[in-house]
Order: sequence, then structure tokens, then C-alpha cells
Amino acid sequence: MTDLATESPDLELDQHRRELTGYCYRMLGSAFDAEDAVQETLVRAWRGRDSFEGRASLRSWLYRIATNVSLDMLSGRQRRALPMDLSPNAWQPVEASLGVPLHDRRWIEPILDSRLQPEGRDPAETAVARESIRLAFVAALQHLPPKQRAVLILRDVLRWKADEVADLLDASVASVNSALQRARTTLASNNLDADDLSDAMDAERTALLARYVDAFERYDIDAFVALLHKDATQSMPPYQLWLRGPDDIGRWMRGPGIGCAGSRLLPISANGSVAYAQYKPTGQAGRRDPFAIHLVEVSAGRVGRITNFLDTSLFSLFGLPRHLAD
Repeated sequence: MTDLATESPDLELDQHRRELTGYCYRMLGSAFDAEDAVQETLVRAWRGRDSFEGRASLRSWLYRIATNVSLDMLSGRQRRALPMDLSPNAWQPVEASLGVPLHDRRWIEPILDSRLQPEGRDPAETAVARESIRLAFVAALQHLPPKQRAVLILRDVLRWKADEVADLLDASVASVNSALQRARTTLASNNLDADDLSDAMDAERTALLARYVDAFERYDIDAFVALLHKDATQSMPPYQLWLRGPDDIGRWMRGPGIGCAGSRLLPISANGSVAYAQYKPTGQAGRRDPFAIHLVEVSAGRVGRITNFLDTSLFSLFGLPRHLAD
């Protein structure tokens, strides 16, 4: 067993940072909170290295600490959500302004895939990990009480055994199994299942997303809305506004959203899928500044959901350029 007292934390602890970030992100629904939680986990582990007795693996010990940190952070907080989770009906009128942004701790945030994927992982495990950070799944997780959330992630996503989870949570196997059953029932009521998250990137989907980028950058709204499902949604956290259907989305883009004309989209990989960093014209010749992160969800050959995160602090967290020039 590794003696943490004689090793650098960078060598023995930091190698677990990415997978712990994935765990904390699913728990907390926030890229920034996940970074803070993992940093606190590693600090606590380093400070407590003399008390690590080796009865469990180093990885299990770190997950125990990360779970406690996450539960502490969730204590007393309202759950994070997407705009459509707060209101069952699309915001009207479509031509209205965005309104006042709500507190940033209300919203699910996107996360860059490269911050989550440990090197050398089995391709099958990588696929499961990517699917279980999809925005819809992370949003559904937030409906679970924190301990149920931890149980479901550990059992159904990370594939821990029931007795391992029970040991981590200082609980009985029976209580872990009961929590898992309740969590699965809640997910099913949200039309999601931890074992049914496939959204493969095939040639058809690649071509559809290429058309999405082309239509948006040309600001050809007719071409853009032609790519959407009839019940497609668009939302713009941290604002409560959200839109449903090609007609309303098109009206918004031609009206209040017209300032996005002339933008450029930089492809990134976030939440297990292709996403885009939008750079908007500033009025300064040849320069575009950060504006939004687009998460585009596709099903049955059409775009079903567009979530535009209007939080430019994500650009620095993701290591994206400060601006684009022609």
C-alpha cells in the first residue's frame, strides 16, 4: 500500500483528479463547484495522509472524502436546474428581452470533457463516462436527494458493488439497495435511465451539426430552424427565458437575438458531445469576444435541444481563447 507520508500529492493524489472531477460534477451539476470540491478533497487527503491506514484502497478513500465534501456543499442548497425545470411553459412573449439573470447557483453548468477523462481508460468505460455527463442526465440527477444521487452514481455509473458503496457511506447494504431503487424510480419518472444514454456520433449526426454551424454563422434563420424538431427547445442560462418550437426560436433569433449575427462557433467537446463556443462581434473590426457555450442535443436526425450558457467565465475555465480575430 502506498505510504502517502513519503510521496508527493501530485504523484499519488493528483492522478485521480479527472475521475474525481467527473464524480463531483455529476453530484453538484457545476463545473466550478466540481473544481472546488476536488481541490478540497485533495487538500483534505494530503492533510490527513498520516491517518490513512490502508484498510481501503487510495481510490476508495479519495471517493469517501469527495462524497463528504460534495454532501457538505449540497447541504441546505436548492437544486440546480435548467430553465424549463423551473417553469413548465415557455416564456412569453417571444419578442421580450431576456429579463434579469437569476443567481448563477440556480443553473446546471456545462463541463469540458478533457477535464474528466483519465488517460488510458478502456474505450467502453470512456463511452459510459461520456454518456453519463450528458446535460439531460446531469439535470435529472439533481432531482435526487444528495445521498441517493451518490448511490446511483457509484452503483449505476461507476459500477461499484453494493457493499463497497455501503462501506463508503457508512450504511448497510440493504439501505444502499433501497436508495438505489428509489433513485432509479425518480430517473424513470424523468424519462431517463442510467443504462439508456446512448447518443452516438455517427455520420448523419456529424453532417447535421455541420449544417447547424453553417446556418448559425451565416445567420440564415430559415436554414437554422429547418434543422429543429417541431418541439425543440432553446434556453439561455442564467436567464429564465426558454423557447419551444422552430417558429418561436426563429422569431427570437430575428428579433432580440439579432445581435448574434456575424458570430463564429468554435467546436469543443463538452458534456460527452460536440459543443460550440460562440464568439460575438464587438463592433471592433475583425474581433469577436466570448458570448456563449452552445450545447446541442440531437435525436432522430434533428436538433432537439439547444442550451446557450451565457456565462463568459466558462471560457477561461475551459482554456478557450480570449477573443477570435478574422
